[in-house]
Amino acid sequence: MKIRNIFFALGFAFLFANCSDDFLENKPQGSLSDGVMNSSAAIDLLVNSAYAGLYGFTNEQGDPWVRPMTNWSYGEVRADNAYKGGGGEGDIREVHEMEIFQVQSNNGNLDGKWFNLYSLISRCNSALRALNKADENAVKEKALRIAEVKVLRGHFYFELVRLFNKVPYMDENMPEADYVNVTNDEFTREQHLARIAEDMLDASNVLPERQTEVGRINRNIALAYAAKVKLYQAYEQDPETHAVVNINKDLLREVVSLIDQVKGYDLLNDFQGLDLIANENGPESVFAIQFSMNDGSGDAGRVNWSNLLNSPGGNSPYHGDGFFLPSQDLINAYQTDENGLPVFDYQSRPDYATVKFTDDEHQTLNNTEPTVDPRLDFVVGRPTITYKTYKKTPCQSWVRDRGVYGHNCAKRFWVSPESPDMFQGWPWGASELNWQIIRYADLLLYKAEALIEIGEGPGLEEARILINRIRNRAMNSPYVKDFNDPSKDAANYKIGLYPAEGWTKDYARKALRTEMRLEKALEGERYFDLVRWGIAKEVMTAYFNAEQDNRIYYKNAAFNAGEEYFPIPVAQYNFSLGHYTQNPGYPKFE
Repeated sequence: MKIRNIFFALGFAFLFANCSDDFLENKPQGSLSDGVMNSSAAIDLLVNSAYAGLYGFTNEQGDPWVRPMTNWSYGEVRADNAYKGGGGEGDIREVHEMEIFQVQSNNGNLDGKWFNLYSLISRCNSALRALNKADENAVKEKALRIAEVKVLRGHFYFELVRLFNKVPYMDENMPEADYVNVTNDEFTREQHLARIAEDMLDASNVLPERQTEVGRINRNIALAYAAKVKLYQAYEQDPETHAVVNINKDLLREVVSLIDQVKGYDLLNDFQGLDLIANENGPESVFAIQFSMNDGSGDAGRVNWSNLLNSPGGNSPYHGDGFFLPSQDLINAYQTDENGLPVFDYQSRPDYATVKFTDDEHQTLNNTEPTVDPRLDFVVGRPTITYKTYKKTPCQSWVRDRGVYGHNCAKRFWVSPESPDMFQGWPWGASELNWQIIRYADLLLYKAEALIEIGEGPGLEEARILINRIRNRAMNSPYVKDFNDPSKDAANYKIGLYPAEGWTKDYARKALRTEMRLEKALEGERYFDLVRWGIAKEVMTAYFNAEQDNRIYYKNAAFNAGEEYFPIPVAQYNFSLGHYTQNPGYPKFE
C-alpha cells in the first residue's frame, strides 16, 4: 500500500482529525457525529490521517525539511557522522546550534519538532477514540485498525522520549480539558518506554504477519519495534546525569526473543540495492515510510520532503541545497587494518583521502593508500569517485560551501541523477524511494548487541556470526569502480570477518558499536545510539578534538553534562501554564 493509496482521502481526514490539544494551541477544525463515524469509510479517514503522520506534514506546519522525520539533523548532525551543510553556518542557524551543542530552549526547530509529534499523537488518539466507540458490525477490521494506530502512536512517542526525555503522556481516554494539567515528569524514561513496548506487544497479538496492503502495520513490525524499544529501555539511566547505571539483562533476553519471532526477512544481496526503488519493499524492509511520485498530489508527489534540502548541491546534477554532509571523521572510521577489520583508533591516524584542490576542474585525493571498508563509497559521495551509475562526471565540487564544509556529500537515499526514477526539477533529487524506519540489518545488530551485553553461554559467538553476516554482505556487494578505468576499484577496499580468536565481551562490544555506525551511517540513528550506550560525551568530545582543524566552527563546541537530551522548548512550557520542568543540564524555567 503505497502512500497514494493509504492517503487517498487524506484531505478529508485532515479536516476532521481533532488536534485541539490546549498545550499545542491547536483549534479543532470540525466534528463528526457518532452516526457518521460509525462506518468503515469514516473510520479509515482517521486511521489514514494517523498513517500520514509518518510523512511529516501536519495541518499547522508544512515544513518537514527543517523538522525532518528522517532525523538527519537530530540523529546525525548532532553526532559525529555529519555536518549541517548548506550555505554556511547561518543557513538554518537552529541546526548549526545543534551541531555545536549550543542549543537553547527557545530553538524554534525543537519547538516545531515537539509540536509536530504531539499533533501526530493527537491524530492517533482521535482515531482510537472513534474506533473504541465504533460498532464492530459496522466497522470492518476494527481490532486491526486499533492495533495499527497504537503502533503508530508508539512510534511518535518513542521519538519524543529519545529526543526530549521528559515528556507528557496523553492517551485516547484522557479528556482534552485535562491536558493543561498534565506534567512532563510524571513518568520516567524507562516507564515511557515500557508503556510504548506494551502497546506494541498488545498490537502484535492482533495483527497478521502480513497485510494485504503493502505499507500497513503488521505483526512483524510490532514485534520488531517492541524489540527496539526494549533495547533502549534495558540501558537504565540516572535521571539527573543520564549516565547508564544498569543494563537490564532480562529486558535484553526479551529483545532476543522478540527478534527471533520476526519472520520472513533477509538481507539484500547488494548493500547499494537499499537505494533502488525496485527493492524498497523487498526482503530487508521491515517498517518503511511509503512514498510515491506522479500520484496527482501536486509538485513531484508524496515524496520524502524531510530530505528536501539534502540532495547534493554545488556543481552536482541534482542542483540541490546541499545540506547533511558526511563528516571527515565518519570517512576516517571506514579505514581497515591488514585483516580488513575496523581500525578502532582511527582518530590517531591522518585524515583519509583529503582533497588537494586546484580548481573546479582539477581535484586529487591525498592519503588513499590505506585500506577501507567498501561501504565508505556506498554511503559517501567523494570527489573524483564514481557516483552511483552517473557517467557524465565523477562526484566533484558537489558541495555548496566547500570552504566551511569540505568536499564530501551524501550518497545514500538518492537515486542516481540520470535515473528515470528521479523527478526533474524542484524538489531537487526527489523520487518515490521509501524511508526505512527498521530494516532487517537493524534487527541482526540489535540481537547481536543484546547477546553481547547478556554475555552468557554461546551468545557471544552467535553475536559474532550475526555481525559477520552483515560484513559478509558488504564484502560481496559489487565495489565502486574507478571513474576513468572501470576495470579497477575506486579505492583500496578490504573488509574481513571477525575471527573467533580474541572475541571477548569487551572486544565484541567495540565491534558491534563500530558495525552499527558503519552499516547504518546517515540513517538518523547515530546520536541516539551514543546516548543509549552512555558514551555520548566521550565520543563527541573526541570528535570535536579530531575535527576542529577541519571545521573551524568546532573550536568552541563542547558537550556539557546533562546535554544528552534536548531542552524542553520554552514555548511548550508556556503552553503548559508552567507545569513542565526542564531537563537536567539546562537553565530551569523561572
